[in-house]
This record gives sequence, structure tokens and C-alpha cells, in this order.
Amino acid sequence: MARHRGPLRPWAVVLWLLVWQLAAMALAAAYPHGGLLLASPLSALRRLGELAVTTAFWRAVGWSACRILGGFLLSCGAAAALAALAARYPRAEELLAPPVAAVKATPVASFIILALVWLNSGQLPLFIAFLMVFPTVYLNLLEGIRQTDRKLLEMARVFRVSPARRLTGIYLPQVLPYFRSAASLGLGLCWKAGIAAEVIGLPAGSMGERLYTAKIYYQTPDLFAWTAAIVAVSAAFERLFWKLVDALAGKAAV
Repeated sequence: MARHRGPLRPWAVVLWLLVWQLAAMALAAAYPHGGLLLASPLSALRRLGELAVTTAFWRAVGWSACRILGGFLLSCGAAAALAALAARYPRAEELLAPPVAAVKATPVASFIILALVWLNSGQLPLFIAFLMVFPTVYLNLLEGIRQTDRKLLEMARVFRVSPARRLTGIYLPQVLPYFRSAASLGLGLCWKAGIAAEVIGLPAGSMGERLYTAKIYYQTPDLFAWTAAIVAVSAAFERLFWKLVDALAGKAAV
């Protein structure tokens, strides 16, 4: 069987970097301050290297990562608990349906502005990340629980299989693909929403604050460098998260 190959190819990445470099060079040649409009990939990479050796850079990365990823993990935990409750009790699902629908439909900027009325800027990224991830994970887990093989559950009931064994042997393998789909989307969403919250709320020492400062002072290489750092941290956490999930799933199945 042919192995499925993902759409991201090194040659395509190199091609688009080349297009970016040529566009930056054309702007620099056409306008006296063309570099303010579009930094080249080389200047952005050089600036990222300069930032990466400073303690302030890693402090900002740690500040944002703790809050945004903390919101993601809290949201996954709450979504799992409430999805199990909703699958067991239809009234609970009916009660949760309106707020879940409201969160799905409301723009993230509206939640950020509203949350600033109740929370300080330091709490904002965690809350927004939690809120934006919750509907996706909750709805997918609820569907996964409902799609669990009823024959297996009936057999487990007949043979008096313990609830813990049912959870690890029946529910976990069948719900995990739904969780993977939801969490993959949620991991990207939590960073987008969390950084947007930081750019609006401007908590001191955050990556979002550094992005906003770079924009205010037309520090275009800094803007691209911080954006690249956000993408890199997000990708690194996603890899670590799935390794942890796979390890825990493997231990639970034993």
C-alpha cells in the first residue's frame, strides 16, 4: 500500500521563501523605505537569531506558552468531563447546548473585549484559549462517545467488566480519533486566539505585546521574527503533546 504523503514539501517551502525574498528586494528597490513594508526572510531569520539569545525572548515565550497552553489543557479536561456528562444525561446536553452554540458563533474579538471588563490582561490569554477550544473538543468527544460500539458495551456489562477497564479498553480506543481531530484544530486555534488576546490586552512581557510593539515602531523584522517564534513554539508543543497522549494511551491499553 502506498504511504500517504502530506502536502508540505521542502521544495515548495523554498520556492515560497524565494518569492518572499524577491518581493522584499523589489519593494526595497522601488521605495526608499520598502523594508518597512516587507522584511526579507533573511532579515527576519537574522533578527530571530538575535532575539533567541536573550533572556527577555525566552521569558516572553514562557509567559505566553504557560497561559495559552494552560487554557488549552484546562479546556480539554473540562470538555472531556462535560461530554461524558452530556452523553450520560440528555438534560445536561440540552443545558450546555446554548452556551456552546454562542461560543461557536461569537467572534473571538468580541469575547476578548468583553473579557477585559471582568479580567485583568494577565488572565485574558488563558481564558480566551480555554473558551475558543472548548466547543470543538466538547462536540467531538460527545460524538465519539455516542459512536462507541454498543455491542462491546453490552458484552462488558454481561461479563461484569469494571468501569475502569471499560474506559481504557472500550471508550478510549474509539474516542481517541475524535479527540485527535478536535485537539489538532484546537492547538492551532488556542495560539491564534491567545496571541490575539495578548495583542489587544497587552499583558506585560507577553509575545503579543512584543508583536504590538514591533508594529507600533515599524520594526518589521521583529514582527516577522516574533511570528515565526509563535509558529515554532506552537508546532513544538503539538509534537510533544501528541507524544504524551500516545504514551498515556499506550499505558492505559496495557
